[in-house]
Amino acid sequence: MDKNLNKDKIGFQKLIAAFGVILFIGKIVAWKLTNSDAVFSDAMESIVNVISAFMGLYSLYLAAKPKDEDHPYGHGKVEFVTAGIEGALIAIAGIMIIYEGANSLIVGKTLSKLDTGIWIIAATAVINYLLGYISIKKGERENSVVLISSGKHLQSDTITTLGVVISLIIVYFTKIYWLDSVVALIFGFYIIFIGYKIVRKSLSGIMDEQDPDILKNIVEILENNRKTEWIDIHNMKIQQFGSSLHIDAHITLPWYYSLRDAHKEMENVIKLLAKHTKRSVEFNFHMDDCKTISCPVCQIKECPVREREFVKRVEWTPENITREDKHTV
Repeated sequence: MDKNLNKDKIGFQKLIAAFGVILFIGKIVAWKLTNSDAVFSDAMESIVNVISAFMGLYSLYLAAKPKDEDHPYGHGKVEFVTAGIEGALIAIAGIMIIYEGANSLIVGKTLSKLDTGIWIIAATAVINYLLGYISIKKGERENSVVLISSGKHLQSDTITTLGVVISLIIVYFTKIYWLDSVVALIFGFYIIFIGYKIVRKSLSGIMDEQDPDILKNIVEILENNRKTEWIDIHNMKIQQFGSSLHIDAHITLPWYYSLRDAHKEMENVIKLLAKHTKRSVEFNFHMDDCKTISCPVCQIKECPVREREFVKRVEWTPENITREDKHTV
């Protein structure tokens, strides 16, 4: 992976971490001024923002390390681990918020200086949204789970922060103070849901769950650029290692090809995927020789050893390209 790209991602994650600390301090100040449960809920999520930002920074540092004897596929999986921990921390923050809000509803609480608190919290919402938007876009361009996860977390924080601002404005004008605790409860459950989604996505990466969008994109590239010599491609498996991909597959080629010709066609497939895939990709292709069962789907018109008539062209799809067996009718 490009060293400058890794350095750029790490630098941006440092910026997120620094802003996380500043915004957390601002929200703590607002909470102390207002004594608001809703502001407390926002401050609790900001604690997670800070922890997650530094964890993300560490994971990007590890993911940037080259392959070694102990990690032959690199260190990219650590991005999924840190994203999972981040999601768990978000969920824990949600539980704390629910506890505090429920307690205030039962015991009661006095609020103060809501006008000052509104301005402070509103300012943090704007900053969080901008940072989150930039982080997601940067993560999508560079295929970084950490940056995308950080960006979504910041944007979810923005949504809750805007809700807090609205609730404070309502309480400020209506003097219905129990609404503050109700809002905290609502956002507590919302934050738990966000945490669950992040954990779910990270677990799918750790367990090498097939990403249907990635598979679909790879199949479309192959189908739209296939050559008649590529009789079929099957048993495809795609793994994610942070921002990198590892693709295993079998390619069926005419059995009478020389080793040099067969290897050349396999290289053509690999070069095609590498050219059209924005991510760093490692390939492991296995060459299969064609059998009699391949004749009905083989499109080579002047095949010198054909044993059965051509029947139809098999369109490659995510469903059939992942099957273990060669394609046939």
